[in-house]
Amino acid sequence: MSAMNWIYALDDAALQEGRMAPAYPLGVNVVLARVGGMVYAVSGKCAHMACPLFTGKLAGYTLTCPCHDWRFDVRTGKFLDAPELGVAVYPTKSEAGKLFVNLG
Repeated sequence: MSAMNWIYALDDAALQEGRMAPAYPLGVNVVLARVGGMVYAVSGKCAHMACPLFTGKLAGYTLTCPCHDWRFDVRTGKFLDAPELGVAVYPTKSEAGKLFVNLG
């Protein structure tokens, strides 16, 4: 992957364990979640009706949409009740105290 695909998203210290935060690298709506010390990034819009996922609930690796309780795995983006559905996932990295997302 080319280095220019890595876009600053958030300061590393701003994302605590078991929490999530919205970010908008290059205007793309992304939700960052830190679970088990790892940072995951998924699309910020639910696959169902584009509800804002960062206002939902995070329990372990499961992110629940606030609108209709659709549940997604932050590691894979897959909808837990129908794995053929899902949201986009993006690679992340931490460098020099900052979190970066690769939008591909």
